[in-house]
Amino acid sequence: MNRKLLTGGLTALIVLFLGAHALSPVLAVQGLTRAAKTGDEAALRRLVDFPEFRSSLKDELNAELVARMHADPRSDNPVLSGLGMLLAPSLVSGMVDAFVTPQAISTMVRSAEAPDPMRRTDRSEAPAATEGTADTVRQSWAYRDLNTFAVTLTNSRHPDRHLALLMQRRGLFGWKLAGIDLSEPSADDAI
Repeated sequence: MNRKLLTGGLTALIVLFLGAHALSPVLAVQGLTRAAKTGDEAALRRLVDFPEFRSSLKDELNAELVARMHADPRSDNPVLSGLGMLLAPSLVSGMVDAFVTPQAISTMVRSAEAPDPMRRTDRSEAPAATEGTADTVRQSWAYRDLNTFAVTLTNSRHPDRHLALLMQRRGLFGWKLAGIDLSEPSADDAI
């Protein structure tokens, strides 16, 4: 009888551990969303790995900028095109370093809108805080791998645009926002 009780208790602990392990990113996403809605900078600083997020955003924006430059019919001049390719990463890097703050993360989560490297942005042109309310931003969740959890945000005003925030596992149950994916989500990226 003791053996059955021990086996049952151990099985229950394993199931509980696996459930908590699998659901922990959902709780982290809910915390991130709540902090973004309330403007809780301290919580956002705890929930975001700013150096990794900046690096990821730079990579994504540089890739998007290069793709746009290649698609631009005015890029036939190889000298100007080459110069643009050399200068673009520096410009994007400076922009991202200045842009990625707790307030910017909050705005991105509330509006489901990523920064556009081709759009001239002034502080006065930042999206309004009311632009993406909880009623207009839809979330879909999916594991990308065992340690990466993607939260794809879609604003109902722009259903063709998606913003995927990548949460990375920190320890057994901890998660931090550490990346962004601006590419179009695939059909199996949503739960």
